[in-house]
Amino acid sequence: MNEHRLISPAAAPTPLGPYSPAVGFDRLIFVSGQGGRDPLTGAMPDGVEAQTEQVLRNIDAILRAAGSDLQHVLRCGVFLIDMREFDRMNAAYARMFGAHRPARTTVQAAALPGDGLRVEIDCVAYVP
Repeated sequence: MNEHRLISPAAAPTPLGPYSPAVGFDRLIFVSGQGGRDPLTGAMPDGVEAQTEQVLRNIDAILRAAGSDLQHVLRCGVFLIDMREFDRMNAAYARMFGAHRPARTTVQAAALPGDGLRVEIDCVAYVP
């Protein structure tokens, strides 16, 4: 029987609640929703673009600890505080993923945990 494994790299922000940054099962990696907090300083960047880039750097650190990276993401869920920031989030998202285009859902959330948090992203990836 296969077992899941918890993935909690030192290079990612500490979760704000009782959950793991990611869980692996076989070759799949399920990454919990990540905010844009810098894992070294705890600072939250200003603006949705800078936060989107930091979120994806945090996700990449988690994926690398599991033996993967952003280029192996299958699907993302994006949660925005304000859908009017969609274009700015999308521009940063496109820069971070390059030519890779995972499946994605983007929704506006009423609130996100953490002062100043504008965007949260979760994903499913695989280990090549």
